[in-house]
Amino acid sequence: MGIANIRNFSIIAHIDHGKSTLADRILEQTGVLTIREKKDQFLDQMDLERERGITIKASPVRIDYHTKSGEDFIFNLIDTPGHVDFSYEVSRSLAACEGALLVVDATQGVEAQTLANAYLAIDNNLELIPVINKIDLPGAEPERVRKEIEDIIGIDASGAILASAKEGVGIDEILEAVVNIIPPPKGDPAAPLSALLFDSWYDSYQGVIMVVRLFDGSVKIGDRIRMLSTGRSYEVTNLGIVAPMVREVKTLSAGEVGVIIAGIKDLHETMIGDTITLDHNPATTALPGFKHIKPLVFAGLYPVENNQYEPLKAAIEKLILNDSSFTYEPETSTALGFGFRCGFLGLLHKEIIQERLEREYALELISTAPTVAYHIYMQDGEMLSVDNPANFPEGRSVQRIEEPYVLVTIHIPSEYVGAVLKLCEDKRGTQREMKYLTQNKVMIIYELPLSEMISDFYDKLKSLSRGYASMEYEFLDYKASDLTRLNILINGDAVDALSLIVHKDDAYYRGRALTEKLRKVIPRQLFEVNIQAALGSRVIAKESVKAMRKDVLAKCYGGDITRKRKLLERQKEGKKRMKQVGVINIPQEAFLSVLKMD
Repeated sequence: MGIANIRNFSIIAHIDHGKSTLADRILEQTGVLTIREKKDQFLDQMDLERERGITIKASPVRIDYHTKSGEDFIFNLIDTPGHVDFSYEVSRSLAACEGALLVVDATQGVEAQTLANAYLAIDNNLELIPVINKIDLPGAEPERVRKEIEDIIGIDASGAILASAKEGVGIDEILEAVVNIIPPPKGDPAAPLSALLFDSWYDSYQGVIMVVRLFDGSVKIGDRIRMLSTGRSYEVTNLGIVAPMVREVKTLSAGEVGVIIAGIKDLHETMIGDTITLDHNPATTALPGFKHIKPLVFAGLYPVENNQYEPLKAAIEKLILNDSSFTYEPETSTALGFGFRCGFLGLLHKEIIQERLEREYALELISTAPTVAYHIYMQDGEMLSVDNPANFPEGRSVQRIEEPYVLVTIHIPSEYVGAVLKLCEDKRGTQREMKYLTQNKVMIIYELPLSEMISDFYDKLKSLSRGYASMEYEFLDYKASDLTRLNILINGDAVDALSLIVHKDDAYYRGRALTEKLRKVIPRQLFEVNIQAALGSRVIAKESVKAMRKDVLAKCYGGDITRKRKLLERQKEGKKRMKQVGVINIPQEAFLSVLKMD
C-alpha cells in the first residue's frame, strides 16, 4: 500500500475525558480485536492503568480500515500518556503523527491538559479533529463545549464530531474524518533512513524493543542502524508492526510505524526522541525536539524489614529495564537503614513506581518525603546539586541557593478565584497572568517553587475548588531563594529521613506543624518521647508524647506507704534506664505527615 493511504494519528485529552474508551471503540469498529480479545482499556496493558483510569505508557496499534467508498487505508493509532508527568513522551508521540483527535468531555469542557496537549499538537503542526465525547450523559452541553473549544483553544469547532465512546456513537464519523482531514505522511523511501524513536520496552528474550516512526528511507532485517545521540550501532535482528500484537515484517519504509529489535540489552541506550539512521548511509541531521529526560522529584525508598534490601534492589533493577526515566542510587539512613535514593518525573510517577514495587514484587516499603534538586553555590565557586536534606551543607561556606520553579496553569470556575489566588500566594507563587476564558471559567498562570507544588498543593487546590480545578505545569528555571534545613530530633537524635529543606520565612510554622503532627502519629511508649524541630543548634518547636503508665500498685492491697513508694521509685528508675536505651518505632504515617501539613 502506498504512502498516500497511510494515516498516523493520536488521541489527546485531559484525564478522564474518555481517551482510552474511544481507542477501544475504534479497535472494535475496525475489527482489530476479536470478541475473545476485547476488554476495557485494551491499550492500557498494566492493571494499575485500568484501576486508576489513566494511561501511563504510550501504545501504538496498526489498523486496516476499509472506507465506505471502498478504499483501503492503514491507520497507525498512537495512544499517548494522559498525565503532565509524561508530557515529554506525549510530545514525542505527537511528533510521530500528522493529526490528532482532540477529545473534550461534553460535561466538563476544556480543561488545563486539554489546552496544553492541544498546544503541543499545534506546535508539531498537527491537524486537529475536535471530538465532543460523553454526549450520552445527562449533564452534557455539547454546544457550550463547542464554543469553549473555539474561544479557548482557537480552532474551528463547527464541524466537531459529537460522540459517545461508551455507547459507540460517532465512531464511523471519526474514522471517516481521519481519512478526509488528516494528511498522509510526507517522506522519501529512497532517502537516507530517518526514524523517530518514541517508545521502547524491555523483553527478557529479545532485548530492547524500539517503537519508531519512519520519516524517510527504509530499514530491513540485517541492516546496521545507528543511534544519533550516542553514535552506537547495532544489527537489526527483527522488524514488526503492532496489530495489536507484534507481527513480524521484512521491511519498514517511510510513513510507517513499527518496532525494531537489534539485540540491545540496556534500555538507557535507547532514549525517547532519539533519531535512528543507517550506519553505512546516515542522515545528516537529527529530528528536532530530542532532549535528555531528567528526574524532577526525589525520594528515599526503604524496606520495612532490613532483610528485604536485596529483594528491593533486584526489583528496582528489573523495573528500571522498562522505565528509563526512573533513576536510583543506594543510600543509608540512621533511622531507616539501607535503601535507595530514587528520581522520578513527578509525584504520580513516584506513586506508580512505589505501587508497582509493592504489588509486583510483594515488598513493604517506607517512602521519605519527596524533595527536589537544589543548586547550592559555595564560596569557592563550586556548585552542588543536592536532592537529599541530609546532604544539605550549612554554614558560611554557602554563597547562594537556587531552587527549581515551574509555570503552573490552573483552570477554575470563577467563584473559586479568591481561594486559589490565596493558595498560590501562600505557596510563594508569583502571578504571571489571569484571564477569563468564558464568563464562568478563569485561567490563572503562576510561577511556583516546585518544592511547594509537590507537597500538598494539588490536594488543596482540588479541595478549595470542590474538585472543579484542573492543573498543568512545566519546568521553568532555577531561581535564588533563602533556604535552610529543618531538622527533626526524636529524644535528642536527628532523624535524617524526616529532615526538610524549607524557606526561612516558613521554617517556624513548618516546624510547629510537623512536631504537632508527629506527636499524634508516634505511638506512646513506656517512656516519654520528646519531638523537636531545630534550625542548626537552635530548637524552634517542641512537643512530647507522654509515657504510658503501668499501674505497679495494682497488687498492693493496703500495707505501709513506704512499700508503695519503693515500687514507684523502682518504676521511675526503670523508665529512666529504658529512655536511655529505648528504640522508637516510627510508623509510615509519620513520614507521610511531612507531606500533609496545614
